[in-house]
Amino acid sequence: MSRSEISVGQLGDIGTDEFRAAAHRAVEWIGQYLDTIRDRPVLSQVAPGDVRRSLPTVPPEQGEALEAIIDDFERLVLPGITHWNHPRFFGYFGITGSTPGILAELLIAALNVNGMLWRTSPAATEVEEVACDWLRQAIGLPVGFSGVINDTASSSTLYALAAAREALPIGVRQHGMPAAHLRMYVSEEAHSSVEKAGIVLGVGQDNVVKISTDSAFRMDPDELEKAIARDRRAGHLPFAVVATVGTTSVTAVDPVPALARVCQAEKLWLHVDAAYGGAAAVLDSHRWVLAGCDQADSLVVNPHKWLFTPIDCSVLYCRHEDVLKSAFSLTPAYLKTPEADSVRNLMDYGASLGRRFRGLKLWFVLRAFGIEGARRRIAAHIEMAQELRRWIEADADFELLAPSPFSTVVFRHRSDAADNERIHDEVNRSGEALISHTDVRGVYALRIAIGNLRTTLDDVRATWELIRSISQSSLSA
Repeated sequence: MSRSEISVGQLGDIGTDEFRAAAHRAVEWIGQYLDTIRDRPVLSQVAPGDVRRSLPTVPPEQGEALEAIIDDFERLVLPGITHWNHPRFFGYFGITGSTPGILAELLIAALNVNGMLWRTSPAATEVEEVACDWLRQAIGLPVGFSGVINDTASSSTLYALAAAREALPIGVRQHGMPAAHLRMYVSEEAHSSVEKAGIVLGVGQDNVVKISTDSAFRMDPDELEKAIARDRRAGHLPFAVVATVGTTSVTAVDPVPALARVCQAEKLWLHVDAAYGGAAAVLDSHRWVLAGCDQADSLVVNPHKWLFTPIDCSVLYCRHEDVLKSAFSLTPAYLKTPEADSVRNLMDYGASLGRRFRGLKLWFVLRAFGIEGARRRIAAHIEMAQELRRWIEADADFELLAPSPFSTVVFRHRSDAADNERIHDEVNRSGEALISHTDVRGVYALRIAIGNLRTTLDDVRATWELIRSISQSSLSA
C-alpha cells in the first residue's frame, strides 16, 4: 500500500462512535443478564466441540462491526458458558463478579496500563497498596504485612515458597538447587497448587511431605515435628510449612498457632493459604480463623473467592518483603528509574513483568460494599450453610462428612459411591443448580459452597430439595 492510498479510516482504532453504541448495548446486556440470570441453566448444556465447530476455522480477512460481534457472542459463545455468577452455582468455591467489580474491570481495560513500575502508572501501584492495606486491616492482620496482588493463589503460594527458599543460606538464586533435597510440609488436605509450587521450584513431588490430619481434617503438629526430625536425620533440608485456613475439599482450618511454634523452633518459613477462609475474618465471630497468622511469614487471601471481586485477584501478604524482593528482583537497564529507591516497583515481587491494574477493582469493591456490608453478606452465607446442615441432619438418608466453619457443606447419601456420583451428575445436568464433589478419606462426597451475592435461602432450599428428589427417583429405579 502506497502512502497516497492510506486513509484515516484504514488506520487507527475502531471509531469511538461505534464503540459508544456497542458499549451501551453491552452495559444494557450485562444489566439484563444479571437481572435474568436465574432463567439460565447453571451448567453449560453444550457437548465437547460444539462451540469450536460453530466458529470459523480461519480468521476474518476484513474487519467486522462490533454489533455483529456482540450478536455472535450471544448466539455462539453464551451457550458454552457455565454461569459462575448464577445464584445456584454452588460448585468449587462460589464467586461473585459484583457490579462495582464489573464497572472497575471496564475502566481497567480502558486505561490498559501495565503497573510493572511505579513510573508506568503511579496510581496502579499506590491504589493497590492502599486496597491491600485496607483488606489487611479488615481481616485483622497486624502492621508489618505488606500486600501485593497476583492473579491466583497458585501464583501467590509459588512466590511465597520462592521467598522461603531464598531465605535459606544456600545461594539458590545464583547457583541453582543444591544436591541435598529440600523438604516442605503440607497437610494431606492442602490444595494441589502447593504441590505444583514444589514441582516448579525444583523441590520435587517426593519432597512435598504430606502430614496426616486429625478427626477434623486439621494438620497434626506432632506429626509435623516427627516428620521434620526424621528428615533432618536422613540429611534433608526442611525449609517451609504450608498451613491452610479453609481447605478446598472440606474447609478445615489448620492449627496455625501450634504450627507457628514448630516453625519458629525449627527456623522454617510458615506460609498460610487462607485463599478461601481468610475473608471470613472480617467477622468478629470468625476472627479466630486467622489466630496465629500474625506469626506467619506469608499469607494469601483471594478477594475473588469470597469478597465479591471479579476473578482474578489474589493478595499475597508477606512479613519479609525484602526476602520476597530478593527472590525476584531483576532490573535491566531499560527498567531502571530515578525514583526506584523511594517507591515500590511491583515487578520486584513476583515472576510477572506485566501487571494488570487489579488493585482498582478491589478498591471499588471495598468502597462500594464497605467492611460492614461485607460482614453482613458473608455472615448470611454462613447462616445459610448452617441451615442446610440442619436439613441434612434431619434426613436419615443423608449424613454430614465434615464440619462447616465457613459456608461450605460436605455430605453424602447413605449409599455407595456410584449412587452419590449419579446424584451429583443429575443435579448438574438438570441446569437448575451446580454442585461439586470431592473425596473425603476414600468416600465420594457431595459439596455445596455458598458464596454468591445473589444467593438466597430459597436457592439453597431448592437445590437441597432437588438433591433429595433425584436421590429418591434414581435410587429407587
